[in-house]
Amino acid sequence: MVSLLRKLVPPSEYRKFLGAVVVIAANAGGAWTPIGDVTTTMLWIHGQITTLQTMKGLFVPSAISLVVPLALMSLTSEVNGKGGDTPNMLASEQMAPRGQLVFSVGIGALVFVPVFKAVTGLPPFMGMLLGLGMLWILTDAIHYGESGRQKLKVPQALSRIDTQGILFFLGILLSVSSLEAAGILRELANYLDAHISSSELIASAIGVVSAVIDNVPLVAATMGMYDLTSYPQDSEFWQLIAFCAGTGGSMLIIGSAAGVAFMGMEKVDFFWYLRKVSGFAFAGYTAGIVAYLALQNLHIPLPDTLAKIHFLSGS
Repeated sequence: MVSLLRKLVPPSEYRKFLGAVVVIAANAGGAWTPIGDVTTTMLWIHGQITTLQTMKGLFVPSAISLVVPLALMSLTSEVNGKGGDTPNMLASEQMAPRGQLVFSVGIGALVFVPVFKAVTGLPPFMGMLLGLGMLWILTDAIHYGESGRQKLKVPQALSRIDTQGILFFLGILLSVSSLEAAGILRELANYLDAHISSSELIASAIGVVSAVIDNVPLVAATMGMYDLTSYPQDSEFWQLIAFCAGTGGSMLIIGSAAGVAFMGMEKVDFFWYLRKVSGFAFAGYTAGIVAYLALQNLHIPLPDTLAKIHFLSGS
C-alpha cells in the first residue's frame, strides 16, 4: 500500500494521503472486531453482539470499505500519474527487536481478552488490566538499569494518557444514561420507528451522523433507544450499528479519534480532507453496507469448525 501511494500521489501530499488511508483503515479494522473499536466493545460487553457473529458478518464489509477508497484513489485522475520518486521515509524507522517484542505482547494481550472473559467469566476490563500488568513487567525487565529509557516503560506511558478525553467520554455516557432514565431516548426511538420503517436505514443514518458526532455517544444513545427486546442479540441491526458507527467516522476528518489525531499531527486542513478523501470514504462506506446486506440475503452458513469455537461467542 505504501509503495502504491508513492507512485500515485504527488510527493508534496504523500504524507497526507498516507495518513488519510491510515484513518480509513483504522476505522474499518476496528468495526469488525469487538476489541478494535470502543463502539463494538460497548456492544459486545452489553450483550448486543457476540464476538464470533460480529467477526463473521462484518469482516468482508469492513475490508470492502477500505479496498473501495484505495481503488478509487488509484483510478482518479487527480492523483494518478503525478507521483514521483519520494525518499523512503520508513527505511530508517525500523522497529528495534525489543520494540517488536513489546508490540507483539501488546497485540497478544488484546486478542487474549475474549478468551479471558470466556474462561474466567470476569468482565473484559479485567483482561485488559491483566494485559497491562504483563506489559508493565516486560518493559521494566527489558529496560532494567537503563536510565535513559525510562520513557519507554509503562508508568511513563500512563502519565501521557489524555485524561481530559477520558473525562469527556465519561461525561457523555453519563448524559446519555440520564436521557435514557428520563425516557427521552425511548421517545426518539418511537419517532424513528414511526417515520423510518427500515432498521437498515436507521443504522445507515446513524453512521452518517457519526461523521460529525463522535460514535461513542451515538452508540450509547442507540443502546438506550433500543434494547434486546426490540432487536435480539446478533441481529442485523446491531451488527450494522457496529459497522456504520465505526466506518462512518471516516467520511469527515473530525468523525473519529484517528482522524482528529491525524489532523493535529500533520496539520491537515478540514477542507483538504473533505475535497480529496471524503468522497472516497463515503463510497467505501456505501459499498460496505451493500456488501453486508448482500451477504445476509445469501444466508451463508457458519462453518462447523468455527461454530465449535465457544469462547469466541462469549458462551
